[in-house]
Amino acid sequence: MNKTALITGAAGGIGLELARLLAKDNYNLVLVDKSETLLKVIPGLQQLAPTIQVKPVLTDLTRTNVAQELFDELKKEGIQIEILINNAGFGNYGAFAETDWEVESRMLQLHVLTLTHMTKLFLREMLKRGSGKIMNVASVAAFQPSPFMAIYFASKAFVLHFSEAIANEVKGTGVTVTVLCPGTTKTGFQETVNAGMPEFREKSWVYTSAEAVAEYGYKAMMSGKTVAIHRFFNYVSANLSRFLPRNTVTQMVRRIQEKNRAGLK
Repeated sequence: MNKTALITGAAGGIGLELARLLAKDNYNLVLVDKSETLLKVIPGLQQLAPTIQVKPVLTDLTRTNVAQELFDELKKEGIQIEILINNAGFGNYGAFAETDWEVESRMLQLHVLTLTHMTKLFLREMLKRGSGKIMNVASVAAFQPSPFMAIYFASKAFVLHFSEAIANEVKGTGVTVTVLCPGTTKTGFQETVNAGMPEFREKSWVYTSAEAVAEYGYKAMMSGKTVAIHRFFNYVSANLSRFLPRNTVTQMVRRIQEKNRAGLK
């Protein structure tokens, strides 16, 4: 019988590419997204693997208690999750004092509370069985603060440290936890950031495809690697704060953000 993987943010980008990789390995899929685009990608996934089952779940993961609702629904249907991938996310841009709190509160709910609750609920079941894999998608943003994207960078730092901690807790249990830290990637994420960054990023030599990031993350997850930083450039960027004063790194990031912002004008 095929095992089942659950992916959030699966309608496009890294989430969809991970779904394709899992389909090729004959995993049944539970795909979660708020966009109805999700329904359009299912036929392509089933063409890749005609024997798998694909369950779409259209829901807004920024709602409180949505993790419990999803867990209960799957439990009721007898669907056992062997792989959990918390991939959904979005960002915004601007000085913290001026940005929209409603947007930021939804971001924190998604990146921190929903992700944490999903992890707790499904991890408990995995530990009972003695098998399972969890991958939380953070970012190279997790390794340093960023003026003008303060909430996004801070929330990804939470994902990184939280994932590393529980990865250590579950060592030797048959369950592994991986945190994927992509750099600049072509996904729908940029379209949600009101900074006009898509054009800038597509011209950048550090730009990476969602497919490449997904393949790297998939291999890391399957091998049980804890922290997966895609590409050497991103690894160096993530470790700058080890060698430079933190205020220097923060100022460097600020200059990058200001350059991105200037690309709008």
